[in-house]
Amino acid sequence: MARYAAVDIGSNSVRMLAAEVIPGQPWQTLAIDREVTRIGASVFETGTISVEAMDHVGLVLRRFAQMWSKLDVIAVRAVATSAVRDASNGVAFVERASADLGVPVEIISGQEEARLIYQGVQSRWPQPDGRFLIIDVGGGSAEFIVGEDGDLVEGISRPLGAVRLTESFLQTDPPDQAALHQMTQFIDEKFLPVRKRLQGDKFDRVIATSATAAAIVSAINHIDRLERDQADRLRARTSQIRKLYRLLSGSDLAMRRRVNGIGPRRAEIIVAGVAVFLRVMEELGLKSMSYSAAGVRDGIIADLSARGVGRELTRLSRQQLGVVEEMCRRFQVNIKYARHIADLTSELFDGLQPLHRLPPETGRLLQAASYLHDTGHFVGGTGHHKHSAYLVSNSDLPGFTDVERKLIALLCRFHRKSMPQSRHDNYRSLTPEHRRTIQLLAPLLRLAVALNTSQQQRVDEIHCQVTSQNAVIRVEAHGDCSLELWASELVADIFRQVYDVPLIIEGLR
Repeated sequence: MARYAAVDIGSNSVRMLAAEVIPGQPWQTLAIDREVTRIGASVFETGTISVEAMDHVGLVLRRFAQMWSKLDVIAVRAVATSAVRDASNGVAFVERASADLGVPVEIISGQEEARLIYQGVQSRWPQPDGRFLIIDVGGGSAEFIVGEDGDLVEGISRPLGAVRLTESFLQTDPPDQAALHQMTQFIDEKFLPVRKRLQGDKFDRVIATSATAAAIVSAINHIDRLERDQADRLRARTSQIRKLYRLLSGSDLAMRRRVNGIGPRRAEIIVAGVAVFLRVMEELGLKSMSYSAAGVRDGIIADLSARGVGRELTRLSRQQLGVVEEMCRRFQVNIKYARHIADLTSELFDGLQPLHRLPPETGRLLQAASYLHDTGHFVGGTGHHKHSAYLVSNSDLPGFTDVERKLIALLCRFHRKSMPQSRHDNYRSLTPEHRRTIQLLAPLLRLAVALNTSQQQRVDEIHCQVTSQNAVIRVEAHGDCSLELWASELVADIFRQVYDVPLIIEGLR
């Protein structure tokens, strides 16, 4: 389990998403927010972000930071796109935005924006097979992304955002025909390089993203904008988009605001946004597009999770690793064996997060105990788990707090024989939270030890899968690992008692 936050500072609006990511499961949204700030309006008119826009964005970003500060997120990524890329004072804006947000804001390229959109779509609506096109029309730019058989083939960014086009061409209400014609010519001109590269390609699916796409699909499918989530994965035919464009381009702002599915602020820029989608669909000969609610924010969350950002919180720091390895050498523990156990417990901790749901930093305690659980053999083989606990409790472990040292010692104590119970004094003296931590981590350490019963490091990798019915651990090994599988089966009953789900252990060949 890992919690991440993402911020997308776009040309039209600023968006935030905080989510809890559990491997193999759809993530859980913890907080989501969006506000129209329209920083692109001043950029596309004067070349700079106005002071008013900076002030507005600053207020929004501070609100976002307050929201996720209560959610224990382990990593945040904030990006700025087209308008900030173009602004002559973009660097100054980023410095101020970073201060308001409390984390660095980075200006990303159109290519990176396209990659994140692709990641977002794949995370919410996987496209594992076939060839597909993603069209995203934002406030300052439009991204055209091609995927095939689950891989990103290419992403192209063009200056065709709805705010940019509105500021450049549509100054009357309703827009006059000459301005609409000029805008269409501009769209065709800027889209020409993309058309040359994609014309003739066959796509199994065309996916439209962005708030403009949501408004189009909502309007065509008669979905109220407050229920826009229902538009996810719905279609709009090119003929329907053409009809909607004729209606909107011939209407004044008041009339556009009355169109179901289009909000009052979106109505100000909707004509330009629909024009881009329509011309792209017509130029490429596409018959329909399906809307996806995914966007840059979703891509950031998916990307942070895929790269394991923040996972270092579950691993021993360099100093801590040096301390535990030195203690292993002092008490004649086989370092190669200890490292292998630590690697296995780390995989178990990460893979079984949906069950234990412990804070990431508790993974460090488990890893430390993995190194130190056999130090007691230095004193004697009989009851060595108790000796290990005594040695850890009474050793100086720089880099660990007194409480952490006590928890590591208890994990060593309960890595074999009886599980922790109220009759154990050191366990009984813990807080309820720390008792729960020991209860949940002890079976993982026991499993790791069992999976190296022969002490030959035969297990190469383990894969964990958690379902509503059970937990499955698939073991990849070299050589005969029947002894390891037998030993781990003996731990399965303890696991079931603690986690209240059956544990299935399978060997993979």
